Amino acid sequence: MTTAEADHSTVARVIRTRRSVRHYRPDPVPAPLLRELTDLALEAPSSFNLQARSIVVVAGEEGRQALTRATGGQPHPQEAPVMLVFVAESAAWCEDRGDIWETALEGGAWSGRFAAASPDDARAFYEDPSRRGLEREYAVKDAMIAASFLMIAAQAAGLATSPMNGWDEEDVKKAIGVDGRDDVHIALLMPLGYPAETRLHPGRRDRALTCFSESYGR
Repeated sequence: MTTAEADHSTVARVIRTRRSVRHYRPDPVPAPLLRELTDLALEAPSSFNLQARSIVVVAGEEGRQALTRATGGQPHPQEAPVMLVFVAESAAWCEDRGDIWETALEGGAWSGRFAAASPDDARAFYEDPSRRGLEREYAVKDAMIAASFLMIAAQAAGLATSPMNGWDEEDVKKAIGVDGRDDVHIALLMPLGYPAETRLHPGRRDRALTCFSESYGR
């Protein structure tokens, strides 16, 4: 087996064994590992490389209790030593994000011409979604890709996660200090920690029902 084949086999195993875990041990997640996992999440691609998403790491008791209330008392934020809040930034396209262009230029990833044109290109692209009220949707997509990266990385590190949808957005915003802001949105909540339970694979629908060739439904 080649190195590439071994790497593929490992990634495939990690993806297939990941489960959504609802109960966690109280053991803390080591700070270096937590930093590594969030760094890996932030490696995820984003529209125009605007990186219109952020992660708020909530590990303190007060913050986790606030998120517990925001989720209607679900066990995840009560038990997991870390809660991750994925934030979507819908105004990124019209903000000054010169550091992004500079980093890509200095690293040789982009040409000077490409980097210089990128801010205007991004604004031109986003003007139509903005008129149609889709800025939030685009930013949420970027945040969800980052969250998916983190789930896989956490599984590979022996940690568990569970993407959460059941929460009150305004209460979550208050918990992370952005209440009243309409330029940031909550894409996802995710508990992170060592699992206190083993969950079996619930199965997936037959591939013929969910994967098609050339056109939907065929």
